[in-house]
Parts: sequence; structure tokens; C-alpha cells
Amino acid sequence: MAEREGRCAMRGSCGPKGWVGKSLPCPTDKPASEDEVDRDLLVSLCGADYAEGPTCCTTSQIETLRDNLVQAENIIASCPACRNNFREFWCTFTCSPNQATFLNVTSTQQSRTGKTAVESVDYYVGEHFGNGFYNSCAKIQVGATNGYAMDLIGGGATNYSGFFKFMGDVKDMGSPFQINFPLEAPSEMSAFDKTARNCYDDDLGSRCTCIDCPNICEALPEVPPPGSERTCHVGALPCLSFILVLAYGIAVVSFLTGYSLQRTIRKRKERYNRVALSADGASDSTPLSPRSHHRGLIGASSLSHANGDESPENVSESRRLGRGASILDPIETAQPRQYKLNTVLRHFFYHMGFRIATAPWLTFAVIFTLVGLLNIGWKDFAVETDPVRLWVAPDSESKIQKEYFDNHFGPFFRPEQIYVTTTPLTFFDFSTGVETEYQEPVLSWETLKYWFRIEGEIRTLRSEPNNYTLDDVCFKPAGPDGFCVVQSVGGWFGNDLSNYDPDTWRDHVYKCARSPVECRPDFEQPLAPQYVLGGIPTSPNGSKNFLDSKALVVTYVVSNSLDPVEEAKAVEWERTLRAYLEDLSGRISDEAGLDIAFSTGVSLEEEINKSTNMDVRIVVLSYLAMFFYVSLTLGNGYVGREEDGLLTSLLRWARNFPKHFSRSDSSSSLSIDSREAPTWFPRIPRSLFVGSKVMLGLFSISLVILSVSSSVGFFSLLNVRATLIIAEVIPFLVLAVGVDNVFILVHEMDRQNLLHGPNASTASNFSSIMPISPAIPRGRFDPSQSNDESVDVASVPLFLPVEERVARTLAKMGPSILLSTITEVVAFALGAIVPMPAVRNFALYAAGSVFLNALLQVTVFVAALTLDQQRQEANRVDCFPCIRVPSRIALLDPLPPGSGLSALAKFIRRRYVPFLLKPAVKGVVLLTFAGLFVCSVISIQHIELGLEQRLALPAESYLIPWFDAVDAYLEIGPPVYFVVRDTNTTERSIQQELCGRFTTCNDFSVSNLLEAERKIQASSFIADPTASWIDDFLNWLNPSQSRCCRVNRRDPTKFCTSRQPDRICRPCFEGHEPAWNITMDGLPEGEEFMHYLRHWLASPTTEDCPLAGRASFGDALALNSEGSDVIASHFRTSHTPLKSQADYINSFHAAHRIADEISEKTGVDVFPYSLHYVFFDQYAHIIAITQQILGLGLASVLLVTAFLLGSWRTGTIVTGVVGLTVITVMGVMGVWGISLNAISLVNLVISLGIAVEFCAHVARAFMSCGSGLPVDHPAGQKERDERMVTALVDVGPSVLSGITFTKLIGMCVLALTRSRLLEIYYFRMWFTLIISGALHGLVLLPVVLSLAGGPGFPFQEADGEWMSHAIRNDYNFDYT
Repeated sequence: MAEREGRCAMRGSCGPKGWVGKSLPCPTDKPASEDEVDRDLLVSLCGADYAEGPTCCTTSQIETLRDNLVQAENIIASCPACRNNFREFWCTFTCSPNQATFLNVTSTQQSRTGKTAVESVDYYVGEHFGNGFYNSCAKIQVGATNGYAMDLIGGGATNYSGFFKFMGDVKDMGSPFQINFPLEAPSEMSAFDKTARNCYDDDLGSRCTCIDCPNICEALPEVPPPGSERTCHVGALPCLSFILVLAYGIAVVSFLTGYSLQRTIRKRKERYNRVALSADGASDSTPLSPRSHHRGLIGASSLSHANGDESPENVSESRRLGRGASILDPIETAQPRQYKLNTVLRHFFYHMGFRIATAPWLTFAVIFTLVGLLNIGWKDFAVETDPVRLWVAPDSESKIQKEYFDNHFGPFFRPEQIYVTTTPLTFFDFSTGVETEYQEPVLSWETLKYWFRIEGEIRTLRSEPNNYTLDDVCFKPAGPDGFCVVQSVGGWFGNDLSNYDPDTWRDHVYKCARSPVECRPDFEQPLAPQYVLGGIPTSPNGSKNFLDSKALVVTYVVSNSLDPVEEAKAVEWERTLRAYLEDLSGRISDEAGLDIAFSTGVSLEEEINKSTNMDVRIVVLSYLAMFFYVSLTLGNGYVGREEDGLLTSLLRWARNFPKHFSRSDSSSSLSIDSREAPTWFPRIPRSLFVGSKVMLGLFSISLVILSVSSSVGFFSLLNVRATLIIAEVIPFLVLAVGVDNVFILVHEMDRQNLLHGPNASTASNFSSIMPISPAIPRGRFDPSQSNDESVDVASVPLFLPVEERVARTLAKMGPSILLSTITEVVAFALGAIVPMPAVRNFALYAAGSVFLNALLQVTVFVAALTLDQQRQEANRVDCFPCIRVPSRIALLDPLPPGSGLSALAKFIRRRYVPFLLKPAVKGVVLLTFAGLFVCSVISIQHIELGLEQRLALPAESYLIPWFDAVDAYLEIGPPVYFVVRDTNTTERSIQQELCGRFTTCNDFSVSNLLEAERKIQASSFIADPTASWIDDFLNWLNPSQSRCCRVNRRDPTKFCTSRQPDRICRPCFEGHEPAWNITMDGLPEGEEFMHYLRHWLASPTTEDCPLAGRASFGDALALNSEGSDVIASHFRTSHTPLKSQADYINSFHAAHRIADEISEKTGVDVFPYSLHYVFFDQYAHIIAITQQILGLGLASVLLVTAFLLGSWRTGTIVTGVVGLTVITVMGVMGVWGISLNAISLVNLVISLGIAVEFCAHVARAFMSCGSGLPVDHPAGQKERDERMVTALVDVGPSVLSGITFTKLIGMCVLALTRSRLLEIYYFRMWFTLIISGALHGLVLLPVVLSLAGGPGFPFQEADGEWMSHAIRNDYNFDYT
């Protein structure tokens, strides 16, 4: 050891190895010397320790050391500890007088000059210094690359051994000879193990800033990652779910207990009554009368009448009292309740219907003229396809910020991205019987050769018709004469494989992946491996296996512009690229065994439009299905002599046809049924020609289309643009809503024809059998004891002309249509308060379409209904009204049994209602729907936000594999910019609020806070170091960066270019007073700041000066027109890889939280911007918007229904049922994987409006058949049950066949769509809505109304006749 002290292992320069390259040192074992030493230069580099005494380096070596140090210090100068350790390390290696004690030459070589030069050495460095040196440099950031200095000077090393190895390996930009770093020194030598400087030391020669030294950073308050926030739980259940489950459990137990007790008490009473009756029977021989034991039967008070106890006087009195008189005290109901609005509305619609029916052609002329005027607006029709204008409110903060960013920094680039993978191989494991896919790594010599050829073809692609190439449209950071930004593995090879072979390419890829700075592409920005490789596997020790990557990631960055001409250039070239890649994807597997997934700037919009065009066929098919259903169903109410159906007629004809050839017994005098007589041709049912309503059904569908068209025309005149959602949804919506009213009107017209049509006079002789009033005791007539069900029909013998029947039809159903229309229009119109244009415009179009459709139905359709009825009574054939069918011989018989009610109405009257209104069934219904409510609320808590973009695409779209590849292979997230605006950056105080690399920077400055947030990636979603322009700019002024900012020595006002020699140029701040330092004292302010800033932004980024601003920050600052002030600037970083909709939404929230905190702590105006923020802005408010719009919608339903029904009680019940319907739909959303977004919000608004359809007609029928009985009357429950029976028999069939079935048919067609968007957000949601609406409207609502419905209002005048047919049929049943 002692003999090595004061001696050198190498000294002097022996020339380079080849014609080019750095000079190699000469091996030696001589003592250190003071000869040939530039002492000043040595001291400036290595410090005062070398001010005197011998050294092991010469001037030439010192100059080489200076050049090498300058290159490194351009990167690490911001951290004095790392910079001084770096100098200490290499000064000791090169010049230490005791060099031989830690350095050993292990091999030599011949230099070009023929001298013996060093080939390799061992440099013994102790672990203590090694770790300190590495730690002082490990966290230094390089803003221009959003990376770390260790990636550039240490190859991304994770420990000091890797750091030293990278610096010691022979490379063009590194050491010209091999330097090895053995871990242990031999006994005769000692390791260099000086104490290294720490970045957190207090002296100025060590102290680094927070950005480069995390140990000195201020700790931020803890921010829990999304989804990890502490919430109230009871076991595994959230508190809300637990409370609901507990409450529901208590309700179920209470019901079962109460029901059991009630049954027990009832059985005891029955046993007691049987004993009492037996005793009475022993002393009374009179048979048991039904009056003695009716046990709560509805209409039980009429049992006495069934036994002949009622006199004609009583019957007459009942008639005068109105419905419900059989269970009431006549004194209480002599003056029944009336609601004036009902009378006004009935009279209004009656007169309106009569005038329309009297002059149908005039109605057509007037209404169609108005409709034609509305359709003139189509000349201004326009479809909005810009996603920003669709989904972002005009005054949205994100939209305003995007426009600000685009105007000041230019719109974001248009990336064209390609993923290249190997074709998966399929293997079948015979032992397990499982087939698996295996994908080999993509990197191979053959793959590189093939893909480099493809990239060459892409670079030379020419668009049509203007022959644009990539060079014409790409982004060039160095200016128009620079190179295009193409992020590809090809950039590591200079886009040329001629200098490589199958044996060397692997080493080069590995070297470039470890140290991208050594393999910079032509546009001079290092390409980190995560930008060009995907699916990089990680070994167990944490290292990346770059050569086993699963995908090549190729990105062509095309410039974007606000100038339509420049944008058109890009679009034209992108379409050419898209066509080329589509062709390539079809042949690349056969040519190279590869697959590609790609996307271009025009792909998304084109594919979404393609999906929309496919959906048009589904809309047309739905309309056709609805047309056939409506046409076939509307004619079912045809009233005439009983006829066989078509199939029955054909079977009867086939059965009787052989009688033509058999002998008949003419001696029989018995008459036979003429239908059994053989005929040569089958008897075609008369209803097939006359009674059908195909033309009426087609006309009703046409009115739907016309209402949509008129709404579009009207709002186009108002410059409200249509959207693709409107085109897809409004036709379905208006068709579903519009056809309902058609069925209601036609069914009521059929009832009017039954009561007052041509057949009514034929039954007049039966009028004495039954009274007209529905108040006749229910027990008077029992159909179970008679086969004649037509007595009811015959009880109303009054014949009325068609015009009168139409007027009565509209008078009765008009208020119901008005109720449902107003609630729907108001509910849809409330959607206009949503700031998102797509939702707002949809709401306006929907409200307009529904209103116009209802208007056309109560005017034009009523006129058409009149004409169709006149055609039918004139025996003219449907669709061919010029053909008249001769009348058959009509017998004066009563109408056939059951002709007054359809089969569905009979089922509701005889089976459904008796079962539903049993007390036990009511309890089960309430508990069932309460359970459904509990489950829905629990499920709602699991609804996710977002809209998966794949759903908007056709199933076969080439973008779906691209989205899959992004999820599988992309290793980086989208860039994010924190924009600072309206601040005077020339002031020192503002500079300190922005910077992060100087000791006087604010601890919570923009740069420091962003760095602190980067350390909590799970909460901030920030992955990379921030590119801070102000730190790089001020460090560019550092005179130690001798090749950066330089001015002319003679005229310091003139800047030097990179090509001018040092003899005529000097560093800008050389000799500046005060000198440049990390305390910022003496750094430029005011005009001087802008003077240097303008030059920095124009300076090209080079190897000698990587801090220059043109390439890295050329678009990061926006100056005013005079260049005298910074209007805005941004700090660039990037998000972590975002794989799901939740990640995108959370990244949006995190960025805004960070920006708000920065603004609060620094006082500067900061906002975040990333390309996806503007699309996810809706999710910052969508929950509140959903609550607001549904809340207002329910409030409007309550107000409208309560006002038009005349009962707050009933209005509240209807509103509650509508709300439960919507809650059920939302509950199914959580189960069926339907996220909450603008589309599902639109559907929830639709659900609110359509749910009213299922409830409004039943509720109004319930309120319109009341007796005026007080709510608290002892017989109130029975009266409500009777009213509910009447309501369900009256409108139940219309609700079921006209509302439920029509919607189901239209929705079932949607199941055929190949669009996942239509299938999930329309078919699933609307199918749920229809089922939920039908169940709530026809099951829950009747039960709740029968229990707590408000007192009704009886019909007046002819209204009693309208309900008499339904209420006086066979329903003398027991609800108990």
C-alpha cells in the first residue's frame, strides 16, 4: 500500500483508438508529477485540493475531463451534491496523486499513433461513497424529458453498482476504454471511499432542492386514493344498506305476525258463530239467509236485494244517488263531491271532438297546414357531431379551459398509433382438455426488417388528391426544417438496419432501452422504452426484460391546427394512412406472422358514424313491427254479430266440404246452423275486411313520424342542433308514447260503439231487465247463474251518431291524455336545465315531439277515427274503401255473450282483480315492492360512472382491437398540463411561486407541489417528473453551462449561435454582478428576463445544450404580440396509465384538486388540461344533475297529477309509484352493468316521463268513478276497492295492450342490434323500464290506491253510462 502512494496508474494521452474518438490515457507506474498541468483549469474543475502538488493528469487529460464534465453537468447541475460528487469521483479517477492505490490497469492496446494505451482498468470504490454518490443523483429530474438524470447518466440504474457500470462501459458518448468496478480491493490496494455529499446537507455546495432531493420536501396532507375513503359499514354492508335490510326484515316479520294473529282471531270468531247459528237453527226453521253472514263481502249490503227485499222505490232511489250507493247512507251522498276542472275538461274535449268529427277534412287541412309550416325549418337542419359541443356545456369550465389552451398553445396533436404483435399461437393440452393461446415476443430480426420496410412505405405515402406526405403534416419540434416526431423502435436504429445484423441488434435494443439518450432519433428527443415497447415483462428481481416485449408501439405525431385548411391536410393524409393500414392488417399475418391494431385521427368519428348508419335499420324494423302490431290489434274491438276467426272458418269449411258428396237427410224438419252447411268456398270473417284497422294503424304511425319531423323542423328554426342520440332515441320514444294514446282512444271508441252503436237499438227490448244506473245493487244479477252475459249491453239502448260517439270518446279520454302528456312534456322539458347540449337538445326535441304527437292525436287522429268508423258502418273494406261488402242478414238478437269486453278485460275482471285486492295479497304486494325498493337502493350504490368507448363502435370495428391493445400494452398515461395564466413571471416573487430548483423557491411552489403529488401516484395519478420551463430557463443562464446561453464578447447585446467559437463568445452571465447562484439573487427580472427568455425559446436543443427551449418548451409559453410579457405557460407531466373509465374520471378529479391546491397556496391562477378532461367534465356534476332533474321531474309530476286529479293524496301516490319505477330502473343499472353517463341520464328522464303513462290513466279512472265518500267513512275501504275494480276493468286492457305490449315489441327489436351501445343503454334500460312500469302501474298502484287513494269524483250526465258496462258485470266476489 505504502509503495503505491504518490504513484500513478496512468498519465498522459496516447491518442485515439481509431481515426475518430476520444484520446486514450497511457499506462504508467511513475510517481505523480507537476509537469504539464494547467493548474487554473484543474482547480476550476476539481477544487482547491488540487491547487498545488503533483497530479496524475496532464493538461490534455484535464481538457478531456472538462468536456466530459460539461456534458454531464448540463443534466445534474441543479443539484450541487450530485455535481460535486460527480466531479470528486472523476477528478480522483483522473488526477489523484495516489491513483495507484485504487486504480489498476488490467489490459492495454495499441492506439492509432502506435503507442501503448489503456484498454481496461479496475477502479476500486468503497460502498460508502458509492451509495452516497448514487443517492445524491438518483432523484434529479430532467424536465425536458419528463424523466430522471439517472436515465441519462446512469442508464436508469437502481443502485450504485449499475450506475458505475453504465459510466464505465465503453461507448461513443462515454468512456473510450473499459472501466470496471470490483466490489473488493486486493490487499495491496485500498478503495476510494471518501464521504459523499448528501443532497440534504445545509451547505451551499451540497443542498439541493425538493424536486431533486425528496428528503427535504414538505410533507403534504394525506390524500386517500379513490375508493379507499373510510365509509360507514356494519360488517360487510354499508350503513345505508344495513338500515334498509334491517327495516325490511322488521316489516316482513311484523306482517307475518299480524297476518297470523288475524287468521287466528278470525278462526275463533267463526267457531263461535257456528255454535251460535246452530243454537238459532234449533229454534228457527227458517233457512239461513245470506243477509245473516256476509263476512265483509264487497257489495254485501246488496245481499238482501238478492233475496227480494228491495222494492222498486229503493231501486229508483239508488239510481238517483249514483255509484257506490249500495254501500252508503243515502243522506251522506245526496250531494256528491264535484271537481270543477273535470267538468271543464270534459266539456272542452267533448265540444272539440264533436267539431272535429263534424268537419274531419277541414281539421286535416288546418292541422297539416300548420305542420307543413313547422317542417319548413328543415332547411336549417344540422347535426352536431363534435363531441366537445355535444357533451360539454358552453359555459363548462373544462370547455373554456380547453379553448384557452388551444388558443394559446395550439390544439393537441393528432396521434396515429399502431400496435404490432405476433399472431397468437393456439395450443391444446390433451391432459387437461384446455385450449390456450400463447403470444411470442414481438422483437426479432425478421420482424424488425419487415416493420422497417413498412415504416418506410408509411413515410412515403401520398394522399389524394393533394399528394400530402407525412413530412407535410407531421409535428416538427425543431421547426419546419426539422424532423417529424415518430416514436418507434426504428428511431433507436436511425431507421436503418444496414449497420446491424442478426447478432448485434439485440445488444443495441438493450442498450437503447437502458439509456435512451444514447440512441436519440433524428428529432433529438430521447425515446424511453415505454413509448415504443408494450407489454414489457418484469423479472422477479424487478428488472425489465425489454427483449421479451409483447408489442411494438408506433406513434406518428401529426400537427393539429385551428386553421381549417391545415386541419384538412391532416385529415386527408390520415384517411390515406387508414386505408393503407386496413389493407396491411389483412395481409400482415400471412406475410410476417404479425397482427396490427391501429387508430388514426379520423378513426373514432368515422366509426361512430358507421355505427349510427347501421342503427337506422333497427329503427325502421322497430317501426314495422309496431305497425303490424297496431294494425292487427286495433281491430279487435270490432262490434258485430259473432263470427268465427279466420282459422276457425277455414277448419269449419274443411270439415263440412265433404258433405257436398254425401247424401243428406231432407226429411228432417229440424233447422240446422247455416255455418255447418257445406260451401264451395270458405266463409271469410267479415271483420277481416271491414272490422280491421290497418289504415288507421298506419295513419297513427305516420302521425308519430310527422310529430318528430315537425319538432325537428321547429327547433331547427330556433338553431337547436340535432344529435345522434336524438336521431336514435326520439323515434322510439315518440312511437312508444304516441301509440299508447291511439289504443286508449280506439278502445274507448269501441266501448261507445257497443253502448251506442248500430247494434244498440236491437236490444232495446231488454232495457227493463236492468237499470241504467251503476248504483243498482251488485248482487241483483249473478252471471254465474245465467248464460246470458249480454244483459249489461242491452241496458243502454240509446243509439247515437258517429260524431256524438267520437265526441264522447274524446270527452272521456281527453283529460287522461292531457294528464299524461303534460307530465311527460314537463318531465322531458326539465331536461333542458341540464347544461350538456346533447341532453338539453334531446329534452327539447323530446318534449316538442311528445307535445306535437298528442296534439295530432286529439285532432287529426280523431278526425281519422271518425272517417274510419263511418267506413266501417258503411261496410267498406279497410285499405280499399271504394269496395263495399254487402250486408248480411241481421237477426234481431241481442249481441253475443261477452261482446262488450275483450278477453283481456274479462281476465282482469274475473281473475286478476279479485286476486289482487285480497287483503293478504295486498300485503304480499307491498312487501314485495318494498323488497324491490331495498334491493334497488343497495344496487344503486354500485352504479359506476363513465361510458366505455368501445360500446359506441360497430362490433366489427378495427378500433376495438386498438382499445384492447391500449389496455394490454400501453405503459404510459396521457400527458397533463398545469396551465399558469395572468401572472407577471418577470417578478421575482412570481418566479419563486413557479420554480423548484432554487433554494429560495416557495416550498409549495407549482413545481414543488407537482413533485410532491407525483410521490403519491395512487391519489394524484401523476407518473412523471414535471417539465418546468422556468427552472430549465434559469439554469440555461448558468455560466457553467458554457455551451448554452452565450453572447458576443465585444457586443453582449448580441447572442451567439451554437456554431460560433468560444474565442468570440462567452457565457451570458459570466462576470455578471451579482453572480448567478441557486439563491436566485442576481437572476434576471423585468425586461432583462424577457430579453433572455425570447432567445431561450428560439435556441435549438442540442447535445451540448439540452436545456435550450425551442424543442422542449417552444409551445409551453404564450407571449403577447410584442413579446414583452408571458400571458400563459404550462408545466407538463403525464398521468399514470389509465385503464378504465374510473381511472379517467379519478385522474380528472385529482388534477383539479391539485390545481386548486396550487392556486390556494401560491396565489397564481392554475388549471389542469388533458385531452380527455373535456369529455369527463360531465362526471364532476352528473350525480348532482341526476338528482336535480329527477327531483324536479317528480315535483312536476306531483303538481300536475294533484291539480288535474283534484287530490293531493292520489297525486302523491302516483308520484311515489313513478319514483319507485325510476329507482327500480336505476337498481337494475347496477346489476346489469349500465353506467351512469349522459346517455343513461337521458334514459332516466325518459323513464320518469314514460312511468307516468303506466300510472296516469289508472289513477284518473280511479278518481273519476268515486261516490264522494269521506276518506274516514267506515265503508271507505270497500268503496275504494270498487273504484279500483272499475278503473282496472276500464283502462287496464288499454294500459296492458296499448302501453306495455307496444313498447315491448319495439324494444325486443332492439335486441337484434349489433351495436353494444343500443343493446346496453337502450334495450336493457327500456326493457327494464317497461317491465318495471307495468308492474308498478298495474300491481303496486292499484293496491296502494285501494288502501289510501283519495276520494273520487263521480261522472255526471252521460258519464254514468260509460262506466256502467264495466262496473255492473259479474264480480260479486269475496276479497277476503
